[in-house]
Amino acid sequence: MYTRFGIVVAIAITAYVTTASAQTVPFDAPRPASPPVSTQPTLLTRTSQQELRIGAGDLLQVTVFGAPDYNYEVRVSDDGNINLPFLGRVLVAEKTPRDVAKYLGVQLSQRGYFNNPEVGLFVKEYAAQGVTVLGEVQKPGVYPLLGARTLFDMLSAAQGTTQTAGDKVSVIHRDQPQHPETVKLTYDGEYSPQGNVRVFPGDTIVVQKAGMVYVVGDVQKPSGIVMVNPHLTVLKAIALAQGTNPNASLDKARLVRKTSDGQVEIPLHLKQMLAAKIPDMRVEPEDVIFVPNSALKTGVKRGMEAALATVTGVVIYRRP
Repeated sequence: MYTRFGIVVAIAITAYVTTASAQTVPFDAPRPASPPVSTQPTLLTRTSQQELRIGAGDLLQVTVFGAPDYNYEVRVSDDGNINLPFLGRVLVAEKTPRDVAKYLGVQLSQRGYFNNPEVGLFVKEYAAQGVTVLGEVQKPGVYPLLGARTLFDMLSAAQGTTQTAGDKVSVIHRDQPQHPETVKLTYDGEYSPQGNVRVFPGDTIVVQKAGMVYVVGDVQKPSGIVMVNPHLTVLKAIALAQGTNPNASLDKARLVRKTSDGQVEIPLHLKQMLAAKIPDMRVEPEDVIFVPNSALKTGVKRGMEAALATVTGVVIYRRP
C-alpha cells in the first residue's frame, strides 16, 4: 500500500482525487448541450479547455506519481478500449485525457490499490498525425503536423489558395466531425489573425470555391468573375470585363438567374444605371449578364446562346 502521491502530468493534464471514499464519476455522464450552430460564418478558436479527444489507434502513457512500477504505454484498440493492470478494459475513445485520468484515479482508489492516487495521462502518439487540406488550394493533400500549428500554417504548406478560392474555410476537427468550424478568410492584416484558428492531428481543412458571375456578349472581354467580393454589382462586373463595346445595346441587356422556379431573365437598363437614374443591381453567384450588339439581327435569346459559346477569358476579381 502506497501513501499520498504527487502528480506527474505530461501535456498539462491532471487528475486529483480528494478522498478514498469519493463516489465514482460516471464516465459517460451527459455533457452540456452544444450551443446552436449559426448559419452565418463565424470565427472560432479553441481555448485551452477544449482538449483533443482520444481516438482509436492513439498511443497513451499512464502513470501514477510516486509509483514507478505503474507506468504503462497502451494503444487504444479499434473498439476504443485500453487494458490496464488492476482495472482491465477501460473505454477511452471520444473522451478527453483529463476525463480519463480522473476516472482512472477514482477507480484505483476505490478498488484499494492506491490511496488518493494522482494519475497522469500523456498522448504520446496520435493515430492521425497529419492534417488533410482539400478544396481550392494549390496542392491538396495530407500534411504532417509537428507541434502547434494554425490554419494559415497548413494553407501555406499547401502552397496557398487558388485564384477561384472563396473567403470561407471549413475546419472539421477529428473529435467533433459533426460540428465543423466555418472560418472567414480575410487578407486584411488587422483582422486576419482572428481567422487563424488552431488545427490538430486528424483535422480536415476544406477551402470553399467562390461563386462565379459571367459577363458575355458585346463587352471587351467576356469573362467569368470570381465573387470574392460578396457585394459585386452589375456595373462592377461589366467594368471587370473591361466595359462594353461601342456598338453594345445597353437598353437590351439581360441578367439570367437560376431560381427555385427555373431560369428567369431580368431586364437591365444599363444607360439609366450609368446615369445614376436607377440603382446599380447586386449580382448573385452563377448569374449571367448578357449585353447584346445593337446590330444583331437575330433574337436576343439566340444572341445570348452564341455569346455564351464564345467565352474565352477569365478575369479574377480580388480585394486589393
